[in-house]
Amino acid sequence: MAATTLFSVLDRSRTREGQDGPRALRDTVSFAQRVEALGYHRFWVSEHHSVPGVAGSAPTVLAAAVAAATSTIRVGTGGVMLPNHQPLVVAEQFGVLESLFPGRIDMGLGRSVGFTDGIRKALGRDRQDADDFPGRLAELLGYFTGTQTAHPQVHARPAEGLRVPAFVLATGKGARVAAEAGLPLVIAAVRGEDAMLRAIEEYRRDFRPSGWSERPYVVLSGTVAVAASTEEAQRLLLSEAWSTAYSRTHGAFPPLMPAEAILATAMSERERTLFDEARHGHLYGTADEVAAGLEKLLARSEADEYLVTTSTYDRGALLDSYRRLAALLGLGAVSAQGVFRK
Repeated sequence: MAATTLFSVLDRSRTREGQDGPRALRDTVSFAQRVEALGYHRFWVSEHHSVPGVAGSAPTVLAAAVAAATSTIRVGTGGVMLPNHQPLVVAEQFGVLESLFPGRIDMGLGRSVGFTDGIRKALGRDRQDADDFPGRLAELLGYFTGTQTAHPQVHARPAEGLRVPAFVLATGKGARVAAEAGLPLVIAAVRGEDAMLRAIEEYRRDFRPSGWSERPYVVLSGTVAVAASTEEAQRLLLSEAWSTAYSRTHGAFPPLMPAEAILATAMSERERTLFDEARHGHLYGTADEVAAGLEKLLARSEADEYLVTTSTYDRGALLDSYRRLAALLGLGAVSAQGVFRK
């Protein structure tokens, strides 16, 4: 019998208008508790350095707080940007997390570096560090298996001997790296659905079974908004869409704004174009509309898991969307029947 597609959550700890970063981080922990109660499989947090509007800058620290506040949901990172850190330190951090919360920790890893020259300089990194991602990844995994050769006689305590599931975020060459390393792939339709599906096909074709994963494993990542009406679901997308459009014209993400304020904003022609573009490519609507969209996407991709990344100003409406999606999927039920079966 085919397995049921898993559904998980990524929260970026976005700040809201009138609220500060500490509030956003506390809200992330509280949100994880709600997500766990709804029956989602994983809860991941992200890494962004010196990005206005995003409070999530230390994912392993935040993951520890989330894991301590929950009891059953898997907790991880989406992801730790490996070019920003020494692999030994990352191994030690995840070794501590796995030791404290055994069997619940995931290690999502990305290859991005700071998005401005100033941030990269502060981190002691440059753009070229992303090119060494495969080597850093091999070293990191080697600390867990005791087989790394970059630094002989160096051992990661308490990571060595532990097995923390590792995932590769598909930015740039990430899909190929994941296939060659024999690791699960996390991918979004950043360049369009067709480009994403081609990358998945290549990943599956080139996958090399490893001690970390015997077969290809694909996690789709994207926005899903469910509401009582299509119009209400569309409103959920406005906060993030405007933040994206603003960032591309001003170089900074503003705190998420209420939908009413965004609709009353006088936008330049370029801002309007970017705002409209940012609202496309998402799954949104009533439960029936979202079910149809998910069925089509999952059938085309044959994904093993879907990582929901929805964010909006109104946390009550956001939680309601996740609640409606959980009900649609039958999360928390003994058997999740319906269209979401591969």
